[in-house]
Amino acid sequence: MRISILLCLFFPLFIFAQKQIVQTKSGPIRGVEKEGVQIYKGIPFAAAPVGDLRWKAPQPVKPWEDIKDCTSFGASPYQSAPIPFMCWSEEYLIPKAPISEDCLYLNVWAPKKTKPKKAVLVYIYGGGFRSGGAGCAIYDGTAVAKKDVVFVSINYRVGVFGFLAHPALTKEAAYKSSGNYALLDMVAALQWVHDNIENFGGDPSKVTIAGQSAGAFAVNFLCASPLTKGLIHGAIAESGGSILASSLRPNLLLKDAEAQGLTFAKNLNCNSIEALRNKTSEEILKAIGGLSSPIQDGYFLPNSIYDIYAQNAQNDIPTIIGWNEDDKLIGKPMPAKQYIESIKNKFGAKADAVLALYPGDSEEAAAQSQGEMSRDQSIGIQGFAWANLQSEKGKAPVYVYSFDRKLPAYTPATDFGAFHTGEVVYAYDNLFTVNRPWIKEDHDLALTMSTYWTNFAKTGNPNNVSLTQWPRYQISQKLIIHFDKKIQVATLATEEKLKLLTFLN
Repeated sequence: MRISILLCLFFPLFIFAQKQIVQTKSGPIRGVEKEGVQIYKGIPFAAAPVGDLRWKAPQPVKPWEDIKDCTSFGASPYQSAPIPFMCWSEEYLIPKAPISEDCLYLNVWAPKKTKPKKAVLVYIYGGGFRSGGAGCAIYDGTAVAKKDVVFVSINYRVGVFGFLAHPALTKEAAYKSSGNYALLDMVAALQWVHDNIENFGGDPSKVTIAGQSAGAFAVNFLCASPLTKGLIHGAIAESGGSILASSLRPNLLLKDAEAQGLTFAKNLNCNSIEALRNKTSEEILKAIGGLSSPIQDGYFLPNSIYDIYAQNAQNDIPTIIGWNEDDKLIGKPMPAKQYIESIKNKFGAKADAVLALYPGDSEEAAAQSQGEMSRDQSIGIQGFAWANLQSEKGKAPVYVYSFDRKLPAYTPATDFGAFHTGEVVYAYDNLFTVNRPWIKEDHDLALTMSTYWTNFAKTGNPNNVSLTQWPRYQISQKLIIHFDKKIQVATLATEEKLKLLTFLN
């Protein structure tokens, strides 16, 4: 009798504990349950890229037999210590520790009910390919999981650790290329998702990749790469794209990247890759001359992204593309006179056409024009060209948005408008992670945007009957949706500007 009573008392606890344990192809892991969501953090998806594995494509993780506790984030990739600046307060930055080259970990938030199989959303952080990490507070996946979608956030190598190319590295690689290790990390993470996500209740045939800033640039690269065929089925790019070569993201070829790698090694007085691999993480971080961005390497990316899309050779998948009204990547604006001179020097005979759309006839107008041009040149023309190519060449739909909600601020000094990264906490319903004087309209917008995002992950279409209908973007109409306190559909107001800058790019 006493045994029966004890079993009755402890059996529910046993069942509860069992639900936290999931078998992956590498071994069993244990997470936690919170608010009806199963959470697993710090799952290794590849071997630590240290020692002889520094600057190599990600290698398989060594299997384990004992249950691995996955209840805290793995280390963020090695980078400079995160320091708040401009609009990016502490909430937008990774934890100060741990930071390590041993960083290839991912995190899963899964609905408690695993049947039927759930769509999967894989998030890729921004940071200019030089910083960032999945442990940032604003990337919490709880709200997405509560909307019946499995949320995965992934780490990847950043800076020179993720992108160094060198002739010797090319020679030793089986695929005869080098650089782009960060992008190969993403492919390895996606392969892990494909191989393991069913055990978390996810559907490997419904995987949407999403990213912001450099994460959105990466989404564009992943959509173009032949290495992701069958691994991705939808894409969301927030404030970024890589369709057009630019000063921000030049279309660098392998040979040019290798030349930079030789300079990097010379600056460190290293005559071999072995010597480079023997340098400390800090020595590598402080050295100059190394590459910190993706290249056309002939392997991950066999051609320019523009040509891949123009030939309809990309992963032809449903796509959301958008940018923020205040996606301004500049500091203090120039005085009006200096601004006009800079336009004349840069654009020559086309300067009058530029100034007609970006006037500088007053200090206020010049400041506004510089902000808008920064947004349009760095972000807008990429999204515009991407949307047009996908609409023209592809069969899968593309949806375009503008995030216009100026985030509420406590003081004028913290009022940055609809700033770069500002939409993230709305799109994933994470307002609670950022200290701002939110009002009801902000919570309503976050709920609505995150519903569009999760609808898209589930079906490839962001709409449902209760939402403002977000039309498919078409070259003939160029209808986009505006996210603000009021959600509206309108034609792309900046089309003339984006056409001009695309032509001048």
